[in-house]
Amino acid sequence: MKTACILGATGLVGAELLSQLLLNNDFDKVIIFIRRDIALTHSKLVKHTINFDDTDSWKQLVVGDVLFSAFGTTIKKAGSKEVQYKIDYTYQYEFAKAAAQNGVKKYVLISSAGANVESSTFYTRIKGKLDSDVSVLNFEQVSIIRPSLLDGNRKETRLGEQIGIIIANALSFIPPVRKYRPIKVNIVATAMISAFRRQNEKIKIYELEEIRLLAKDLQSNT
Repeated sequence: MKTACILGATGLVGAELLSQLLLNNDFDKVIIFIRRDIALTHSKLVKHTINFDDTDSWKQLVVGDVLFSAFGTTIKKAGSKEVQYKIDYTYQYEFAKAAAQNGVKKYVLISSAGANVESSTFYTRIKGKLDSDVSVLNFEQVSIIRPSLLDGNRKETRLGEQIGIIIANALSFIPPVRKYRPIKVNIVATAMISAFRRQNEKIKIYELEEIRLLAKDLQSNT
């Protein structure tokens, strides 16, 4: 049986991933790292309420077979580029580093379409930097998943994103646009589990339509 760690378990993808892992018979323990306690209880679930800035207080707790990272925010919610960088890069990198040092073999990261360390856009640039930096850590396997717009029920309203999803879905009949159409969060979460189960080369990046195929692969084998 396997132990999974989740960073970002209360977010859009992370919450769906948590639900799927709690129902998955391959895992007998799911460890989540959260700022504030949540009401959810389950026989498999271990909750660590932590101060993310106090690395020494939690780094020894990141143990298991895989670290799933689905952490992230927006510049609007963060309030500044500095805070967004801390959440989207620093926290995730420090968790990945701790996991690698503790002997966690596999790492599965939710990144973003267009992630590129040379990007002129701040968000995709820091996503690209994280992708690059975690890839050289001492994991046996790193899987990076780069979805397009995420389609799911968020706690907060993101008007621009909602409009983008509507437009992208409306134009999805156009072949060049189709691969960029929004993707349901349950598909992304399933793809994360499927990536963990695969035996790939050390670094594997899944883009756009590859994510849907990855999810289908798990569904067809369960």
